[in-house]
Amino acid sequence: MKSENEFKMTVDAKSINEGFCRAAVGAFVAQLDPTVEELSDIKTAVSEAVTNCIVHAYNEQPGKIYIQVRITDGVYVSAKIRDTGCGIADVAKAREPLYTSVGGERSGLGFTVMESFCDVLRVRSKPGQGTTVVIEKRIFGKR
Repeated sequence: MKSENEFKMTVDAKSINEGFCRAAVGAFVAQLDPTVEELSDIKTAVSEAVTNCIVHAYNEQPGKIYIQVRITDGVYVSAKIRDTGCGIADVAKAREPLYTSVGGERSGLGFTVMESFCDVLRVRSKPGQGTTVVIEKRIFGKR
C-alpha cells in the first residue's frame, strides 16, 4: 500500500497529553470524512494505547511517546504508538481481558478495547526496550 499522507509526533508520557494525542489523531483522520463512529473508534483506540504508555511504560519516570499515523489507499488508517519504557514480559498475558500489571482501579481492558475498535491490533514488546502498538482501521466514511 502506498502512503498518501502521514504525520509523526512525540509527546511526554504525561496524562495531560492523552487528550491532545486523541485530538491530533482525530484531526488528521478527519481528512477521510469518516463517520462519527469511525472517528470515535480510532480516537478511543489511540487513547487506550497512549494511556498504556503513560501508566505502564515508564513506572512514574519521565519518558516519551512516539506516534506515527499514516493514510494509505485513501481509506486505511494505521497508527503506531511506541514507547521506550520497561516493555511487556508476556504480551499474550497482557492482552487477556481484565489482566493488569498495576492493580488498583485499573480494569485491564486496554488491549481489549483497542482490538474491538480496530480492524487490526499488533503488539510488539521487549522487556527493557519498550512496546509498539499498531492499530489499523478501514474508513468507509460518509461517501
